[in-house]
Amino acid sequence: MSVTIPDKSYFRIGEVGRILGVEPYVIRFWESEFKSVRPIRSRSDQRLYRRRDVEELLTIKALLYEDMFTIAGAKKRLARMKRGESAPENTSGEILTDIKRELKEIKKIIS
Repeated sequence: MSVTIPDKSYFRIGEVGRILGVEPYVIRFWESEFKSVRPIRSRSDQRLYRRRDVEELLTIKALLYEDMFTIAGAKKRLARMKRGESAPENTSGEILTDIKRELKEIKKIIS
């Protein structure tokens, strides 16, 4: 994914949406889920995203859309990345264990 972020300090939500290729409501949702994205508010209460917010949103988009992480998985991966840990890819056994656990949770819900 090769995205060029314009050379400016602040971006409005529409600009960020065009850079990321997603709708503004998606950005607002990610903002509510990922506490590392905190835009400032202008006097007119518009969201203004800093360059680092846009970079963080690009990382989140890659984790969710390209690497196919869930929101919870993307949060964990971001935390590992911020701590500087190399995050090994899940082994097939770990993936199957996660799937089994999630299927049991679904079974509880529908029972």
